[in-house]
Order: sequence, then structure tokens, then C-alpha cells
Amino acid sequence: MSKENLKDQEAQQQEKINRTVSKTEQFFNENKRTIWTAVAAVVVVFLGILGYNQFIYQPKAQEAQEQMYHAESSFASSEYEIALNGDGNNLGFAEIANQYGKKAGAAVYLYAGVCELNLGNFDSAIQYLKKYNGKDEILAARALACIGDAYVGLEDYSSALDYFGKAASAADNVYAATYLLKAGAVCEEMGDPQKALTYYKTIKDKYPQSVEGYDVDKYISRIESKQ
Repeated sequence: MSKENLKDQEAQQQEKINRTVSKTEQFFNENKRTIWTAVAAVVVVFLGILGYNQFIYQPKAQEAQEQMYHAESSFASSEYEIALNGDGNNLGFAEIANQYGKKAGAAVYLYAGVCELNLGNFDSAIQYLKKYNGKDEILAARALACIGDAYVGLEDYSSALDYFGKAASAADNVYAATYLLKAGAVCEEMGDPQKALTYYKTIKDKYPQSVEGYDVDKYISRIESKQ
């Protein structure tokens, strides 16, 4: 390629660049009010979110955690009524969940649900536990199993079996054996010993070192002896 052709190409490219820059400047000049308004709106939204998080959300979350401390202490002492409804000076999980919602953390729903379960309020327990969305796999499985326990309390054995199965799948560890044993017991209650047997054998095969694994042979033998 000759030097003249190369210079022509470079000149053409430079002309294209100049035209593009000119069009950009023209567009900006014609629409600068709209552009600056849009930029200002984005800045206002960003500052609003930042201010809400710093001055409203975080202080409320801190306040909720301080309230949780007293409720958790009662829960640890198995004082479920106080843990749920408070003692007159400190809030319980129910009011904390109502006032602070997610600012209190996902655990507030698990705590409240377990309290309701222990107090025999099965419908309320289910409502709280279904709101729990914590990321910890063990606690998530525990919440599912507690829903199953609540359905057992309501004598809705089909729903209970469904949730015990979900709990066992969510916690693929020794805790799963507990949920499988519950599932087997529900099957027997429903008059389906063969299905119960599959749960018991799963415990024996997959979780022989669990507490349930040491005793599961007696459940298996009891069913097989009736066949």
C-alpha cells in the first residue's frame, strides 16, 4: 500500500471520528437539560438509599438485635411463653417480628415458630416457620421439620410426611436420620408400614452412625415380623 493511500485512509478515519464527536456534542447540547436531570435523579436515589440504610435501617436492625437478646435468653431457658410474648419490659419474638420484620433477622421467625409449636399453637407455628428463609442448611432443615411436627399436631399426616421428607433432603447429614424416623412414624400412623420400612432402611443404610441408626433395627424387625 502506498504512503498516499495510507494517508488517505487515516484522513478518512479522522474525519469519521470528528463527525462522531460532533454528533455527540450536538446531541448533548440539545439534550443537556434532560441528561443532567436524569443524572441528578440517579444521584438523589443513590443518596436516599444510602441515607435510609445508614440512618434508618441499621439503627432499627441494631435495636431489634438488642430486643432479640432478652427473648433468646428466655428461649434458652425453655420459657416459651415469655420468649414469644415478652415479659412486660422486653419484647418477645412475636412483637419483634411484627415491629421490625426482616430487620430482626430471619431467625426471629424460626424462634417464634418453635415457641408456638411448644405452646401447642400449631397453625401459628406453621405461619411463622414458613416465613423463615435463613441460609444455614441445618436450620433450614430444622424449620421444615418443625412444620412437619406442627402438621402432626394438627393430625394432617400427609402434609407432615411431605415436610419431613423435605427436611431430610435439605440436611443430608446425621440430622436427616431424625427426620427420616419421623417420616417412618407418620407412615405407620397412616397405615402404610411398607413405606415406613423404606424410611427406616434408609437410616440403616445411609446413617448407621447416627443415634437413630443404632436403634432402627427394632423398627425394621417389628414391621418385617408382621409380613
